[in-house]
Amino acid sequence: MSEFLDKFGGTSAKKLAFCVRFAQIFTTFAPIMTPEEKLKIEENIVKMLKTVFDPEIPVDVYSLGMVYKIDLQDDGVVNIDMTLTAPNCPAADFIFEDVRQKVESVEGVTTANVQLVFEPEWDVRMMTDEAKLELGML
Repeated sequence: MSEFLDKFGGTSAKKLAFCVRFAQIFTTFAPIMTPEEKLKIEENIVKMLKTVFDPEIPVDVYSLGMVYKIDLQDDGVVNIDMTLTAPNCPAADFIFEDVRQKVESVEGVTTANVQLVFEPEWDVRMMTDEAKLELGML
């Protein structure tokens, strides 16, 4: 690349502008995930979410119904909307950081953005039957 730029000539600013434009064009053609790849990554994200627990409840956040949305982009960025069982949960920071770190460890994920949402408001009907059984609610 440097040999090409030397032949290209011009000021350093022109060379820098060329490199920036080249990078913009190159990243525009970044590979897109196939539907199969995306599905596999999403399945692995769910598996990883099932390893995140509220320290006060012996059930994972996914089975509790606290995860409302998992949106995986083709560039590997994951946007997750999730809630808490109570708005003043003392373990909120711990849970959200655990989710972020574990999801970012999934192969194919580049970044995990975890958004706290309170709508719809969480209630026990959002739990899976397995979670209800674990908590003695069935």
